[in-house]
Amino acid sequence: MTTTFAVRGDYIQLDQLLKAANLVSSGGEAHAAVEAGMVRVDGRAETRKRAKLRVGQRVLFNGEEIALVAEA
Repeated sequence: MTTTFAVRGDYIQLDQLLKAANLVSSGGEAHAAVEAGMVRVDGRAETRKRAKLRVGQRVLFNGEEIALVAEA
């Protein structure tokens, strides 16, 4: 299942997105998931905790896909 997430501004950091989308309960949990290679961005494993994500990108974590869209 794909959900959308509205990005305010130019980008959102990966760790912040995981928390804001309620996929993890804490920043530490987000960092651990990214470091373990459990997060994919546009089909590739992403290991940068603070990777800048922009509108149009897709994030896959724990069976959940998030499509980043522009804030209306």
